Amino acid sequence: MLPLVPQLPPVIAQSLLADWQRGATLAELDLPAYLRSCYRLDITGKIAGRLTQSPIGKASGQLALNLRQIKIDATANLGFVILKTVIGQDEVGQQAMAAWTVPETRMNVEPIAGRNIPRLGWTVTWKGRGWSESLPAYLAFVQAAVRAGQKSGVVVIPSCKYHLPGPGETGYREEEYRYTTRELAAAWRAGGAKGPLLLEKDFSPTLASSDLASQRGQTLDWLRMVPQLIKKALPAPGEIKVGMKVMNTLFNDAFQVAMLRELALAKPSLQADYITYANRLFDPRRRVGDTIGAAYGGPDLSYRNLTVLDAARKQARDEGWLEAWPDLSGTGDVSSGRMAVEYGLRGATSVQCHTLFQLPHSYYGSPLANQKASKSMKAMHLLYFHPLDGLVPWLLHLRHAAGLKASDGLTHWRDLATIDILGQT
Repeated sequence: MLPLVPQLPPVIAQSLLADWQRGATLAELDLPAYLRSCYRLDITGKIAGRLTQSPIGKASGQLALNLRQIKIDATANLGFVILKTVIGQDEVGQQAMAAWTVPETRMNVEPIAGRNIPRLGWTVTWKGRGWSESLPAYLAFVQAAVRAGQKSGVVVIPSCKYHLPGPGETGYREEEYRYTTRELAAAWRAGGAKGPLLLEKDFSPTLASSDLASQRGQTLDWLRMVPQLIKKALPAPGEIKVGMKVMNTLFNDAFQVAMLRELALAKPSLQADYITYANRLFDPRRRVGDTIGAAYGGPDLSYRNLTVLDAARKQARDEGWLEAWPDLSGTGDVSSGRMAVEYGLRGATSVQCHTLFQLPHSYYGSPLANQKASKSMKAMHLLYFHPLDGLVPWLLHLRHAAGLKASDGLTHWRDLATIDILGQT
């Protein structure tokens, strides 16, 4: 873990404080160019092999389900946006997972204290699941969102949930995979996107509370089969890059590591192109309205995720599969630049936030010069420039404390993984 406070030369600390006080007016600049010029930082991220203008993106969810939200994000220097999850269907409209097409009710944002780590954070609870409108409506959204993202350099990635067989089922409904993937690819191209379709496969609705996720072997089979079924849906090799959003199960940490190992050791042609790790925790006793059992986030989520990633990297190094890992996108309690750096030190080439973009305006803290700035813009300013918890001060701390600087004189975000936090390089 990082120390409590970044250690910086006084002149740099003063410059950062001035930038923090400038507020959202600073976020309106070309942020990558500003950080390169003023602080010698390269914040280029990477997801699915695609370079992004920032390592910070918005995770799939209720804040990425309409074009207005995407356009707001496009002005806030995000690197990428994962769209709300659509539910797969076959050509005649049948959906094996139709129960997940439930619109959200009102979201409840509340503080939450960690049980395993003494820190306050935030969690959001709501009733609702995936995209609740039609597939044609989602395809139109994808097309428009991709076009809007291209204008600002924000990478837009659709998200999909396909059929997952449970106990007693004999196979996967491949017609869902074929039809939905081909339709998404057509919308991607119609939006003017170049290169392969980027697509995230969402496992988050399953968590470990459902009957489907109650068996370890079945879960590993999902991870083994789903990337290749999605890739097989498009006729030519290389037409699609697939991300797998790994769930937090109710099983132990060793099983979480086993899931990452399963994805890393797949044959390259059938392997996921990136891993999103990991979605929210589940408490079978937590009450949401009249429902008992709910997902939650906050400090315990990041604590578990970082603990598992530490264990996975150690095992991967010992067994020789560390280099086989695809791109890693960290998610879960990314409410500060410091936490983004913690994920980066464990191999993440990008991070995803969602809860952070819906907190009370007073949380963002800076004396924002532009009071009309969007929450996305305020959140990004907080993530980068908070004097104690910002990404910029912590990257600079690692430059001075750990020598994180390349031959070009820049400190690169994507070099964080070269610093072994357990004491090895």
